[in-house]
Amino acid sequence: MKVLVVGGGGREHALCWKIAQSPKVRELYCAPGNGGIGQVAELVEIAPTDIEGLVRFARDRGIDLTVVGPEAPLVAGIVDAFEAEGLEIFGPRRAAAEIEGSKAFAKEFMKRHGIPTAPYRIFSDPAEATAWIKASEEKVVVKASGLAGGKGAIVTEDQEEAMRAVETIMVERAFGPAGDLVVVEQRLYGEEASFIAFSDGTHCLPMPSSQDHKPVFDGDRGPNTGGMGAYSPAPLITPELSSRVMAEIMVPTIRGLAEEGRPYRGVLYAGLMIDQEGNPWVLEFNCRFGDPETQPILVRMKGDLVEVLEACLKGRLDEVSVGWDPRAAVCVVMASGGYPGPYEKGKEIHGLEEAEGMEDVWVFHAGTTFKDGRFFTAGGRVLGVTGLGETIPEAIERTYRAVERISWEGVHYRRDIGQKALKYL
Repeated sequence: MKVLVVGGGGREHALCWKIAQSPKVRELYCAPGNGGIGQVAELVEIAPTDIEGLVRFARDRGIDLTVVGPEAPLVAGIVDAFEAEGLEIFGPRRAAAEIEGSKAFAKEFMKRHGIPTAPYRIFSDPAEATAWIKASEEKVVVKASGLAGGKGAIVTEDQEEAMRAVETIMVERAFGPAGDLVVVEQRLYGEEASFIAFSDGTHCLPMPSSQDHKPVFDGDRGPNTGGMGAYSPAPLITPELSSRVMAEIMVPTIRGLAEEGRPYRGVLYAGLMIDQEGNPWVLEFNCRFGDPETQPILVRMKGDLVEVLEACLKGRLDEVSVGWDPRAAVCVVMASGGYPGPYEKGKEIHGLEEAEGMEDVWVFHAGTTFKDGRFFTAGGRVLGVTGLGETIPEAIERTYRAVERISWEGVHYRRDIGQKALKYL
């Protein structure tokens, strides 16, 4: 079969790497891809948001299955457009993808279906939001309701910071139209984890737990990013807690969306806060594979990913089982100097071959180009270096040994990815 992967980041490199292993796949394309993806798939110069162009390419090339990585085309209705042309595509339709596309919708949905989430208010007027914050004594998180590349949630320490966050989002328009509405919610305390599952609209099949590291600097300091690293499994999520998350969050969400006429086929990602009592709360939903969580999860996945994706599309997810490597995986994101702020591109990357030559190490490219036999930086997050180990400490050690072999001018990365897990071991 012919498969098209939409997107060009580290998540899409991991997806292409895994899909290429399927005996069913004869031709693999990625639009637009990146320098590293070009080693496993044929790159197609079409932007992920150019839905018409992607439909045309899939139709003209006889693509049998399209797999969508990023959220923007899903929220824009790429699945609806492909289905209207009779083309097979993996991901939720526009109405179901609203669970990520609108945080306001997601909060109201959770309230309707009794899914645990922080108390909140939704505002369309910055003056009203500011007045409510002034009158409130709670510490809050201020969130742009729309898509903001993982950077639209501002965790605040006091009223002044919270009012400034409203100003940034709604008045200065830091995230553009994503800030038309803001969600102001009570700040939750505990530890964050990612819980990601496949769904065919009725059934739900969980992937192993994982944990992302959003802030740019060690110790969870600095502004939020798209994710600076991840590990799987997350020992914070015990088997008992995993069962609770399925029963209290994932299954009710899939059921509730179906009841509301928004059947959910694709990957559903719940960003969770586990409080001091061990209770799970939903911080946000995403309508796609996580990035960088996909990288450590997929290196642990046994078997054929394409078979699972097809089962989701055919409503047969209950008929498949997936095996997972019992070992731990850690992914460290190497970023351009200045990220998540302004950064320079075009820096030559050294040491890739040496790192990739290590046993149980994979280097997934997120923002690279390949020219004249050399790789150069082309994004904020550049590489996701991922290693397997018998234990989390062993995976951490192996991954950082690989990271140390790679360099370019201005590179920076967190040096504490996976450390949170150690207290549970």
